[in-house]
Amino acid sequence: MRKPKPPPNWNELLEQKCAEDIGKVQRDPELAELLRRCESSYWPWQKLRFRVQGKPVKPEVFWLSAKISRSSRFKKLPLFGYDRAPLRFNVPDVLQHELMLIDQQLAGGLVSGDDSPPAESQREKFIINAIQEEAIASSMLEGAITTRQEAKQMLRAGRRPRSRGEQMVLNNYQAIQFIREHRNSPLSPEFLIELQRILTDKTLDPPDQVGRFRTQDEPIKVIDDRDGEILHVPPPASELADRLKALCDFGNRPPHGKDFIHPVIAACVLHFQLAFDHPFCDGNGRTARALFYWMMLHSGYWLFEYLPISRLINLSPGKYARAFLYTETDEFDVTYFLMYKARIIEKARQDLRTYIAAKQEHVVDARRLFTSDSRLNHRQRDIILHAARNPDRYFTIAEHQRQNGITYATSRTDFLNLVKWKYLKNVPVGKRFEFIAGPKISELER
Repeated sequence: MRKPKPPPNWNELLEQKCAEDIGKVQRDPELAELLRRCESSYWPWQKLRFRVQGKPVKPEVFWLSAKISRSSRFKKLPLFGYDRAPLRFNVPDVLQHELMLIDQQLAGGLVSGDDSPPAESQREKFIINAIQEEAIASSMLEGAITTRQEAKQMLRAGRRPRSRGEQMVLNNYQAIQFIREHRNSPLSPEFLIELQRILTDKTLDPPDQVGRFRTQDEPIKVIDDRDGEILHVPPPASELADRLKALCDFGNRPPHGKDFIHPVIAACVLHFQLAFDHPFCDGNGRTARALFYWMMLHSGYWLFEYLPISRLINLSPGKYARAFLYTETDEFDVTYFLMYKARIIEKARQDLRTYIAAKQEHVVDARRLFTSDSRLNHRQRDIILHAARNPDRYFTIAEHQRQNGITYATSRTDFLNLVKWKYLKNVPVGKRFEFIAGPKISELER
């Protein structure tokens, strides 16, 4: 990845009397519409200069028009980039609209109608599935080598990790559980250290980097693994005490006041700031993403427990990195990062609605499927429902035996018949067999 070059200094452009050409942008309907699109989508300099090629004004003039518009609406934050330069942001219309939808759908519940949240009896299963997805995706984003199916099987079976990649997945899973349990705790340096300790346990070399902040003699650089380019050099460790205090003060600020900042914006800003400060030797990205979840749950957006954000980030990690770099190279305008996160959350909202609707449909289809099959007992019907809701879940004879208070032979017979009737299929795991959705249930997914 190429680090974006800083855009032209708009104050210098003003001194060069480029402002005299700004009137052309306002008078030309095509240019005025292009400027509106620029501000609606909040184009960075790299995108803007290509979009205005061949137009009757220079890209620098168009950039100056955009910066004048943005500067009049900036809101400063009590957090800082390099040399105490304050973070600042705008709220473009697209972002404002997404914040409204998040308030409507991810605080109290999803929109009314067929997309209603799952029943209380199903809710914990949905949350566990989302937490597992987030743990796996966040680990893969950090380079963990494992497959999604193997990682889920490990979490559901409760077995020990067999590799560093699986250890990272388990750590992420435990960290999200920790956040759920401590959503009402205040943010503090000690909280961040504990979060990083959970996330990096048994995965760092040397291991003494777990559970502590970096020191002055531990310089950190973020380097592109592909070409070795330095993408980011965090502030020196000597500034960490002041920076962490500012971070925690910001995270603990009351939700209402004269300097109100929307909680979603605040959560995104915390994510950016911790990643920018890079207070740990390793695990900063994982900790920053976990901190975002903490702030959302802390602010009452309980449906974020369902959203595996890192899975979507993992689909285009380059865009994730560029959102940081655009902010850093353009006077710490964190709007670029806010716009990126808004697009990720929008996709996560849509995926959640689709997921819930599909699962509800699968359950209805599963009930219809087994209702007409008189061979099935009530225990087997319950397994079919579980498999329809979670088609990649593994079932074991021992687990079924414990849950239903039956003998091992009875439990085994339940499963073998479900395999015989094609509701399940058996999969070898080590020296034993486990069971997963079979052809009949898989047909419901299509």
